[in-house]
This record gives sequence, structure tokens and C-alpha cells, in this order.
Amino acid sequence: MTIDRVAAYAAVDALAMWSDWKSFEIAAPHAPLVPGVYQMRKRDGLIVYVGKAGERRGQGIRGRLSIYRRGKGAVSGFGEAALDRALADAAFVEKHLEDVRAGNPVRASIWAQDAIRWLDVEVRWAECETGADALSLESEAVEVLRAHEIWNRVASRSSGGICQGG
Repeated sequence: MTIDRVAAYAAVDALAMWSDWKSFEIAAPHAPLVPGVYQMRKRDGLIVYVGKAGERRGQGIRGRLSIYRRGKGAVSGFGEAALDRALADAAFVEKHLEDVRAGNPVRASIWAQDAIRWLDVEVRWAECETGADALSLESEAVEVLRAHEIWNRVASRSSGGICQGG
């Protein structure tokens, strides 16, 4: 039995003290330097991803989001999910093909950065004491949201496709 989306979002809200939703581009460089859990949502309010940030050499949530912001996370976590969806969008691919045809190809990390900008997501986070606490909170949030089209690999295994619901 699945609970409806509104109830699921309320249940996730009750799991922790979450920051306000902010544009990814604006919030990522200012995220806290502590372990925690972050959520991504599309501008229509659909939560699409839940991720964990451990201690990460003292960089915490900011460090994890920075990996995405710099395009270095194209094969893991949210960065991979964002790039998968952008590459399934003909307009995104065509824009980049125009650059290639014009003799201006760019590195894969730029494609990954562009994918996140293309999706225009918002982010919020909850700070945790330790990486283990963050892992626990992430697991709880993913479990609550699993039936509601989030892009996490663990949740998408049961939905049958990379871009289901994207």
C-alpha cells in the first residue's frame, strides 16, 4: 500500500528540520559544511531525489552539492540522474549538437553542469550530527518517497526504467 504524494511529503517533512527550498544554483555554494541529507525537486514541487552527504573531508553537504555543481558527479547520484534525463530530452541534446557541429565541443563535466541547469531544480537539506545519522535519515526519506517517482537508483529499480516519471 502506498500513501499519496501529499502525505508522503508531509511524512518526510516530519523526519527532520529541513532548510527552505532554494534554487540549486544559489544554494549549493552556501550549503553547510556538515553531514546531512538533501532533497532535489522540480519547480512544479515534485521531489525527484534524496541524497546523503557524509563528513566529506569537512565539506559535508556543501561538498556533495559542489560535486554536482562542478559537473564532477555525472556518473553518481543526482548528477547521473540529471544527466540521464537531460540526454533523454531531444532539445537538450540538439542544443549540444549545435555546439559540436559549430566546432565547439565541451567536456562531459560541462554537459553534466548543463543538465542540472536544464532541469532547474531546487534543493533543501537537513543537517545531521554524523554521516551515519545522515545515512539513516536518507534511508527513511527514500523509503517514504520510493513510490513517488524519485530518481534514486534504489527506488528506480522497481519502476523499470531510467527515465520513468522524469
